[in-house]
Amino acid sequence: MSGTGPRESIFPTRMALTNTKLRLKSAQTGHSLLAKKRDALTTRFRAILRKVDEAKRKMGRVMQLASFSLAEVTYATGDISYLVQEQAKSASFKVKAKQENVSGVVLPAFEVDRAPGTDFNLTGLGRGGQQVLRAKEVYAKAVETLVELASLQTAFMILDEVIRATNRRVNAIEHVVIPRLENTISYITSELDEMDREEFFRLKKVQGKKKRDAEAAEALKKALEQADIIPESLSLEHAGGGGDLLSSKDEDVIF
Repeated sequence: MSGTGPRESIFPTRMALTNTKLRLKSAQTGHSLLAKKRDALTTRFRAILRKVDEAKRKMGRVMQLASFSLAEVTYATGDISYLVQEQAKSASFKVKAKQENVSGVVLPAFEVDRAPGTDFNLTGLGRGGQQVLRAKEVYAKAVETLVELASLQTAFMILDEVIRATNRRVNAIEHVVIPRLENTISYITSELDEMDREEFFRLKKVQGKKKRDAEAAEALKKALEQADIIPESLSLEHAGGGGDLLSSKDEDVIF
């Protein structure tokens, strides 16, 4: 019996065979679509991975410059943290979030919205004004780089999880679902073929028996004809027949 691998417990009928073939076709189509989705996500994942590496290197350089700038400000003007806290009225940077769809996967993307103007116009007015301005620009660049890195890192983590789930689905369909359906189809086909052979053998036996009965009846008829023997059924027919039905009158008939 074919289909000896794992298969579904199903009664072998032609309707079950048709339904199983449709399920196999759907599984193959789903496998193809998931494989294409996996390839698209993997391509985007690798592109984001390169951007994450570049953003981290850029973040390291920017933070190094920011630390040097802060050291210059501290050397030129002293501690200005209390001045910054007093003059801070509103946020200079705002982060906006948007969504990007990649093969059905929603990836968040963050953008920096820098407010015009500044609340630190008087900081460093006595001394160290250039150092304060330079430090402010360097830290602004650091914030923008940090937001960019956060956006890339978030998309990286989401894509990593989705690709793993998609790979598990593709492998499950390829190595479990499709072989099981193929084994089920092989089993149903073999059983239907066996039933067809049994039906053909039965019909052949019935036809042979009818042929033998016909030959026996024909031989009996010829034997009776040669012996001039009238069958009992024929004799009874001749004995009871021959009357005129119109001449006989039935009591139940009125006319």
